[in-house]
Amino acid sequence: MDNDHPEECKVCFDNYDEELRRPRTLPCGHTFCSQCIEDTINDVQLTCPSCRAEHSATAATQFPISYIVEAFIKKFKDTHLTPAGAVLAKCGQDRKRGFSEKLQSMVQEEKSSINNLISECEEMLSQLGKYQGLVRDWKTLHHQLQDRLYDLMEKNMAAIELLEQEDISVVNMTTEGEDGKKQLQTMLECLDTVTTAQEVFAVIDEADQSNMEAEDWIQKCQELFPDVNTISTSVKVQETIKKVFNMTTETGATAVSVLEDSSSTIMETVGRITGEISPKKLTVDDLRGMSESIKRLVEAGLVLGVQQDQDDLRYSRITLQDGHLYLHTLQHQPPHYHTIQVTEVMEALESSSTVVFLDLAWPGSPRQRLHIQLNTDTMMARQFLLLCTGQQQQSGSSYLNTKLLKVWHKDEPGEHVMGGDYQYNNGEGGAPLLPHQRGHKYKKSGSAGAVLSWYDQWRNKSAEFCIITRNLTDGLEWSSVFGKVVRGLEVVRAAVNHRDITEVTVVDCGVLMSL
Repeated sequence: MDNDHPEECKVCFDNYDEELRRPRTLPCGHTFCSQCIEDTINDVQLTCPSCRAEHSATAATQFPISYIVEAFIKKFKDTHLTPAGAVLAKCGQDRKRGFSEKLQSMVQEEKSSINNLISECEEMLSQLGKYQGLVRDWKTLHHQLQDRLYDLMEKNMAAIELLEQEDISVVNMTTEGEDGKKQLQTMLECLDTVTTAQEVFAVIDEADQSNMEAEDWIQKCQELFPDVNTISTSVKVQETIKKVFNMTTETGATAVSVLEDSSSTIMETVGRITGEISPKKLTVDDLRGMSESIKRLVEAGLVLGVQQDQDDLRYSRITLQDGHLYLHTLQHQPPHYHTIQVTEVMEALESSSTVVFLDLAWPGSPRQRLHIQLNTDTMMARQFLLLCTGQQQQSGSSYLNTKLLKVWHKDEPGEHVMGGDYQYNNGEGGAPLLPHQRGHKYKKSGSAGAVLSWYDQWRNKSAEFCIITRNLTDGLEWSSVFGKVVRGLEVVRAAVNHRDITEVTVVDCGVLMSL
């Protein structure tokens, strides 16, 4: 019966809420959620799902919100409070056998956290596999040399012993990592099969323990490997033997140097210890040609853009993803990388369509990327490009680590989100970086994906930007449009639906290198 669940919409059976599913009453007296009314409207006609009465409507917002129903639901909840365990148990017994939105959110956040850890485990296992192969190759080499180097036997055996110990350590850590990964995968499967609130909390408690163990394992791998003494001893013994017998091998190590860089992978650190990785200057032509050696350097994160700012040097990462090169925003980093002049890259982009990127992240969600194509004939677009790349020499300002500020017209035509306060990160800043120039022609648009500024280019907030996430209606358009989202609009829409828009942060930004 309808009265059995007054807190539910009788079409979708979801609970009414204060956002997408607010209760609205039709002229015939029946009440349904806003989303179902919106979905039921067909060609300016709405047929009541209960009594089949027909009403004229173009949007759910034409019907009044049933404040009485909302008040009744609030009172119903207040007067039927029970212990958390009993309420959650009832959630598992409703007709859809589903969870409350809060429990579903907890499950999704836990799954996302586990998936991220599984990816990190897989990356670490890959590094361990490569490293183990290298260690075993060197073991083989040392055994071959042992037959010819009796006088160096003692040192050679010492090196072998160290490598044996390192091999055992890698095997043990790999076994531990495989077990941890299997446990995380088991937790994912359990989260997919839980049916009651008690099971949710029990599995999440167990999953949290597995998460902590996986994080501790990853931290141990980073701290333990590679063992500098083992690698240094091996390289020195190999060099001594080659000099004695005038041998040539593929290792080619001539010096041992250790760079304390906690962000380096195991194989990067090994490469630096053995001398196989040495910084050098690159050109745009090197990136255009993209030889296998250059590609490996880029994939390993060892290529940086460099820019001289008076007496200061700043660097921007260059990455390869989905077959595209990306130049990230400029930052201060130690120059133990292969470098290329940022100005050379930007000059190479002038003749092509400029596409910038923003990486957004918020609690419970991994970072996700959107691409924005800019009309660089306008001042605001050039300013947006500067703030994505951090090229402004005087301030070094960029959108990096800025947060989205506010959502306007949520769930309505013309919904848009604002961001870009690189100064104060609270909506009070965003001063222009470039002088006002008249004569620029800005486009107009009312389409989702349009990127614009609410403020004229000479005002003190013109660097703040808006991204439209829902089309305007009735032919309405906004001016000062200088770009459009060409990929990743769904990322912005997902961010808009996050519980707190100010938790959404630009964790990375830069420009697509269309060379």
